[in-house]
Amino acid sequence: MINQNMGSKDWAMLLLLSFLWGGSFFFIGVAVTELPPLTIVTLRVGIAAITLWAVLLAAGYKVPKTLKLWRTFFVMGLLNNVIPFALIVWGQTHIGAGLASIINATTPLFTVLIAGTFLLDEHMTAQKIIGVLVGLLGVIVLIGPASLSDLGVNMNMNTAAQLAIIGAAIAYGCASVFGRRFNALGISPFSTAIGQLTASTIILLPLTLMLERPDQLAIPSLDVWLAVLCLAIFSTALGYILFFRILSSSGATNVVLVTFLVPVTASFLGWLILDEQLHNRYFVGMAFIGLGLAAIDGRLWATAKTASSQSSL
Repeated sequence: MINQNMGSKDWAMLLLLSFLWGGSFFFIGVAVTELPPLTIVTLRVGIAAITLWAVLLAAGYKVPKTLKLWRTFFVMGLLNNVIPFALIVWGQTHIGAGLASIINATTPLFTVLIAGTFLLDEHMTAQKIIGVLVGLLGVIVLIGPASLSDLGVNMNMNTAAQLAIIGAAIAYGCASVFGRRFNALGISPFSTAIGQLTASTIILLPLTLMLERPDQLAIPSLDVWLAVLCLAIFSTALGYILFFRILSSSGATNVVLVTFLVPVTASFLGWLILDEQLHNRYFVGMAFIGLGLAAIDGRLWATAKTASSQSSL
């Protein structure tokens, strides 16, 4: 059983994770100037896996060895990295990043539905559904309704790209539910992150070598290498340790709430680092996202309901 009402520690980890994944947009923005998408993804998971293996061996932690466990890692790698990364990268070659981000923010909705179906301790409730829809509305307002202008337009490639991003959101939802089993198996978040990233690298490496031939590319600049290293070490290695820690303590529904927070932290980082302007819609969107998160968490609404019932007596 997990604690569906996240404590302050889990909320802090979720906020930190949103900053790590929000910052990944900046690192990817630098890397794509000189490297093709699949090569970036493979370097991202590969360097992250090497980093965690170095920490594991230096600290003397136990290495996961059983074939059954590694089979589970490969399934998790497919659901949480290979399939969604490939679908999102392909989808964004045909639709804008804003629309892709909004569609990807449906991840909590799919997770609530999947978790409510397969997990006994993560029941699907009307309050959770309302919270997810309010949060999704907040993401749309924050990114800008104009990003939806291409939704359903061009029933060929654009529609296929939109369906690809939806497929990625469903894969993330399935991964969050599937990942709950690692806690039951007594596998630490650190070992789970290593196993998933290693399995993802093994799957992606031959595909990348075959499709993009990175061995024939020009050597990237120092800025690109620094961006890739930050993407791998901070946004991926550290990010997935936090992801699996939150998943083990607060469940699948709560951990994917980071999808709502990433656009918020990305906007904040854009203002802080790139001197981008914060529009009024950002604050309106953040307010909706905050309401949605509060509804899913439940405690604020329960307190308000209790206070209302007491005042009526």
